[in-house]
Amino acid sequence: MTSSDTQFHYIVVGAGSAGCLLANRLSADPKNRVLLLEAGKADSYHWIHIPVGYLYCIGNPRADWLYKTQPDKGLNGRSLLYPRGKTLGGCSSINGMIYMRGQARDYENWATLTGERGWNWENALVDFKAHEDHYKRDDGADPQTGDNGWFSDFHGSAGEWRIEKQRLRWDVLDSFADAATQTGIQKTDDFNTGDNAGVGYFDVNQRSGWRWNTSKAFLRPAKNRPNLTIWTEAQAEKLVFETGVDGNQRCVGVQISRAGESVCATARTEVILSAGAINTPQILQLSGIGPADLLKTHGIEVKLDQPYVGQNLQDHLQIRAVFKLNGAKTLNSLANSMFGKAKIGLEYLFKRSGPMSMAPSQLGAFTRSDPSRSHANLQYHVQPLSLEAFGEDLHEFPAMTVSVCNLNPTSRGHVRIASNNFRDAPEISPNYLDTEEDRKVAADSLRQVRKIMAQPAMQRYAPEEFKPGTQYQSDDDLTRLAGDIATTIFHPVGTVKMGRKEDPTAVLDPKLRVRGVGGLRVVDASIMPEITSGNTNSPTLMIAEKAARWILEDHA
Repeated sequence: MTSSDTQFHYIVVGAGSAGCLLANRLSADPKNRVLLLEAGKADSYHWIHIPVGYLYCIGNPRADWLYKTQPDKGLNGRSLLYPRGKTLGGCSSINGMIYMRGQARDYENWATLTGERGWNWENALVDFKAHEDHYKRDDGADPQTGDNGWFSDFHGSAGEWRIEKQRLRWDVLDSFADAATQTGIQKTDDFNTGDNAGVGYFDVNQRSGWRWNTSKAFLRPAKNRPNLTIWTEAQAEKLVFETGVDGNQRCVGVQISRAGESVCATARTEVILSAGAINTPQILQLSGIGPADLLKTHGIEVKLDQPYVGQNLQDHLQIRAVFKLNGAKTLNSLANSMFGKAKIGLEYLFKRSGPMSMAPSQLGAFTRSDPSRSHANLQYHVQPLSLEAFGEDLHEFPAMTVSVCNLNPTSRGHVRIASNNFRDAPEISPNYLDTEEDRKVAADSLRQVRKIMAQPAMQRYAPEEFKPGTQYQSDDDLTRLAGDIATTIFHPVGTVKMGRKEDPTAVLDPKLRVRGVGGLRVVDASIMPEITSGNTNSPTLMIAEKAARWILEDHA
């Protein structure tokens, strides 16, 4: 390998949701030589592209890092599987495909916390629309301008990121939506206009019944550019620094493990960490940027004592309530027979529809856990199926699962290296249900699930609470049960947060540059000061769109 093979203008570490978009945008100018690193393999595994294939990707070393959390006090000592994508496309190759921006108030809050108006809803909307290819264009919007009145106000049509309606419906889900309206939750056909309160079917990142990941969307159009180099099975060992004449540290490259060798690639302009909310703080800590005591414990030279690298971990914890149903068509009964499985397979083969085209959750709802709340602070993921735990067989009785999560948790966790070996998994401690407020919301949310299921629209199915069980009624009972049955929705964020200069907990400035080090930026979900009110994949793409523009402007 010659030195020219390892010299670039930009090195992007992580070919996940943010990294794929960044690689596309930065390499659009042929003068920029860009290296994109991915620790996993190419996204050639067939189950990545079939929507139901997430069942075969999560927990599979072919596509998943196979992380686990530390035993969690809030979960009564349980550890959880913590899937993270390890393939081109990252988590967009194994996630639930739900297109969800969050609430306008999330971004107004980011703008306040950072002092940067570029993060407010109006500006975030520009970046969401920039890469959208939204199905509403197909409903009559002008294909050139996207002009369709209401449509063009909120959605884009000329981008790479395809958004479609789901290709199936279920009577039990329609009945749940009707029951939700009977409790005062209005129906909606678009969760992405700034206020996601309501109930309806989720839009998904699919194209004609296939998963649409960021590798397809952003790398395919760019892969033949001579100035873009993509290395798969190339894991970052650590960042490489030089000390300038002013005594300040500058990141100048990445030490990479690839094909049995350790290779140093250099970056003239910037190194950009897009390895996600778990791996980005891990790489920073392995490189000497993090809590000094932690680094010294593992024999790592301290380049920058930054105690908050790896802190501020936030995630959405979902509480899975299961209800047995009578006379209902659910996936349990359909998929538990050879005839049903054959029917499912043939429908997908010939129509690209049916259960094999399903996102993990089909119906959603956003509402308040109690009337005193000023905004929707709960999200429902409703499914026409049930099982004991992810990866296990479906129950043999007809049932549905009503999962509900606290959108704005106040509990905070951390990510810390467990050794100085880049191959060792980091310690992940979300600290779920660590605050009194989160425990109260958990109890209230379970009561609200029961209220919806008790409405007339659901009574045709005579629902019977299977989990957690009607014998549990008090706040203490419900909080304890939440700890027993809750699990993550895989939305870790916040571990390398951005913020104002005067905020000692902010590792990054408002334009995502690492404070105290030159030539280094972070662009992924770890930068969020507070988690968004919904699924986090789409906000991560918005972050990358905005960051790409800032990076190019900075080095014009």
